[in-house]
Amino acid sequence: MAESFRNQKGLWLAAAIFSWASSATAEIVIPMIYLRQEIQPPPVLSNLDPIPEDRGIAGAEVALADTKTTGRFMGHDYSLALVSVEPGGDFLAAARKALTSSKILFLDAPPEGILAVADLAEAKGALLFNVSSGAKRLRDVDCRVNMLHTVAEDAMRTDALMQALKARRWTRTVLIVGPKPEDRTFADTLRTSAQKFGVDILAEKDWTFNTDLRRAAGREIPLFTQDFPDHDVLLIADEADDFGRYVQDNTWLPRPVAGSEGLRGEGWAPVLEQWAAVQLQNRFEKATGREMGSRDYAAWAAVRTIGEAVTRTNSGDLVVLRDFILSAKFALDGFKGRSLSYRDWDGQLRQPMAVINARALVELAPLDGYLHQTNEMDTLGLDRPESACTAFGG
Repeated sequence: MAESFRNQKGLWLAAAIFSWASSATAEIVIPMIYLRQEIQPPPVLSNLDPIPEDRGIAGAEVALADTKTTGRFMGHDYSLALVSVEPGGDFLAAARKALTSSKILFLDAPPEGILAVADLAEAKGALLFNVSSGAKRLRDVDCRVNMLHTVAEDAMRTDALMQALKARRWTRTVLIVGPKPEDRTFADTLRTSAQKFGVDILAEKDWTFNTDLRRAAGREIPLFTQDFPDHDVLLIADEADDFGRYVQDNTWLPRPVAGSEGLRGEGWAPVLEQWAAVQLQNRFEKATGREMGSRDYAAWAAVRTIGEAVTRTNSGDLVVLRDFILSAKFALDGFKGRSLSYRDWDGQLRQPMAVINARALVELAPLDGYLHQTNEMDTLGLDRPESACTAFGG
């Protein structure tokens, strides 16, 4: 009898192993494409912080390596191709060709290019990830049902900053606005966040300098800021990274600066070290030889989103994956202290925002005390009642 039981137990074990092996060999193939529109950056006063040639791409590649490790055990075969379109090149033609190979695209382009790809007939039913643009319109009136966003919305950055200022009672601010369109758009976002969290902007000035501030900042900027009313913080809208560095420590009043320079909100920064973030930083630095930035993190999160969804559903069907990603069951470990999820009304990835200076993490928003009926991270960026997005059916 005992011998018979042992034989039956052996047969059960062999059957279980065979069943597992059979399911593992039923391979699910997940091709993905990183589609980039190369942009010729405008000239700026300083070249101290050049834009890495692999910005964003490197994050996707590190995530691919992480995802493949799990995929090998599950019978999931992931691949990532890069399509990079030179400045002035035909981005839509490249997108159409890419969509013949994969319906999972990570889009690194200005908002107009992202929208144009999302509206292609070939992109119907695709799963597109915006990994580069924080523009409000993409989560608002110009949202698309086939597009998710892993890069933080610009308002998430400014809301996090204003929460930090409010917590310190630094509520009297002034604002310098740069001349470029992205500067003015960011200034609008700063104003909206300031009003939302009870931070006053007492005065504003447009940046009008055309001199070489590398030599004249110590003389010119004190005079430029002399007529500002007394304030706690000087806000800077300089998304082109042109002049902000010269304002800091050259103002008439000795005040901290914030916004695009100084104290600022970011989706990711090298100063993040808690919640196992340092392990991700180390893997990234080992693979690339440089520090991880917000664009890299957005691309990393997009690839990891696909990996997590495929692992949990054991499916490569895009409808199944999208439904799971937007469901309450989805949770991504983003190394920022909380599980990340997607807003089911506009496709934005919820994530804590780091409020940082050049050398340290100052706060991680949302801060304590900012409550929400659904999710505290929805105190950052467009909340459901504020969003004009209707594509998601909410």
